[in-house]
Amino acid sequence: MCPDADPPRAVVLLSGGMDSATVLATALQQGFSCHALGFDYGQRHRIELEMAQRLARDLGAAAYRAVRLDLGREGSALTDPRLPVPEAPTSGIPVTYVPARNTIFLAIAMGWAETLDCRDLFIGVNAVDYSGYPDCRPEFIRAFERLARLATRQGAEGAGMRVHAPLIAMSKAEIVQHGTRLGLDYSKTVSCYRPDPAGRACGRCDACRFRRNGFRDAGLPDPTRYAPGAGE
Repeated sequence: MCPDADPPRAVVLLSGGMDSATVLATALQQGFSCHALGFDYGQRHRIELEMAQRLARDLGAAAYRAVRLDLGREGSALTDPRLPVPEAPTSGIPVTYVPARNTIFLAIAMGWAETLDCRDLFIGVNAVDYSGYPDCRPEFIRAFERLARLATRQGAEGAGMRVHAPLIAMSKAEIVQHGTRLGLDYSKTVSCYRPDPAGRACGRCDACRFRRNGFRDAGLPDPTRYAPGAGE
C-alpha cells in the first residue's frame, strides 16, 4: 500500500469480551481502519456494551456503533433470566447458545460494510476452546463468506467480501498470548455470562472457565475481576 493512501476499512464485531478485543487489536495491527460494531440484544451481561465502547475508544477504532435488536427472550440463558446459566460442562449445544446470533450480527456488519465501501469483516469466533456453538465453526464462516459474495453489490460486481476469523483455530491460551503481545489489557474486558452489577465475573460459567484456564495455560496472571465468593 502506498504510504499516502488511506488505510483499508474493516467492520469488527466487538462484544467487550477477550476474544473480540483481541480481534480488534489484530485488525488494527494489520493496518485496518476499524469500525467497531456491538449489539444490545437483551443479553443479561449488558456490562459488555460499556466495555466494548471503552475498548473501541482506548484501542483507537475509527468508530463504534451499538445496534439494538430484539432476538426474543426465550430459547437462551443469555437472554432469558428464567433459565439458569450452567455451572458445569454440558453435552451437546448448551442453553447459552443464542439462536442465529452470529448470522444476524454478520448480516448487519455486512450491510454497514457496504455503506462504508469496505470489503473486510472481522469476528472473534473460536472453534477450539468454546462451548460448541454451531455458528463458531469454520464451515459457518466459509458459508457466510459465500453468501456475502452473492448478496452484496460488491460481490455482484466481482469484489466480494472477506470474513476474517483470526482466532478460530487458536486455543484460549494462544489467544491470551497473542493479545498480550499486542499490548491488550484484559482487565478491561468482560467474558462472564452473569457478571454482578459492578462487572465482576462469577467464576463458574463456561465463559469464566475457558477464560481462567486460558490464562493458566498461557502461564500468565489472570487480571479478571471476580465477584466475592466466585468459583475457583
